[in-house]
Amino acid sequence: MRYLNEQEWKLASRFLFLSMALTVIKHDLEKMNQLAPFKINEPYIALLKKMEKNATDERRDLRKKMYQEKIKVVSSERNDSFTSYLFICKGKEEKRNYFNPAIRKKVEIIIEELLAHAFETTSSSQEKVKL
Repeated sequence: MRYLNEQEWKLASRFLFLSMALTVIKHDLEKMNQLAPFKINEPYIALLKKMEKNATDERRDLRKKMYQEKIKVVSSERNDSFTSYLFICKGKEEKRNYFNPAIRKKVEIIIEELLAHAFETTSSSQEKVKL
């Protein structure tokens, strides 16, 4: 049975997948700092840091809203194909199962959104180099 309304569902799921995206960004940033795969790494590291900051700010806002709405998301079960999450809202519990490749796709979409926003704000704030 569904206990969360549309607004609560969007809030909780965005928080869940944004948290996963933030974990991926932090991992990638750590790898960039360790391996230095490009000749000039600084622009890529700056972009990842901007993405991390934007994701952290958005997650902080989502967490405040979730606290006000009394919404919690808890990881429940995991196997090779599916991961279950328990959504708790105002004392009612709702369990949802996600196909792991679908989780990956949702996280990928969020990372693309963060990348576009970070690139847009970074490139517009910097002066164009003229040769």
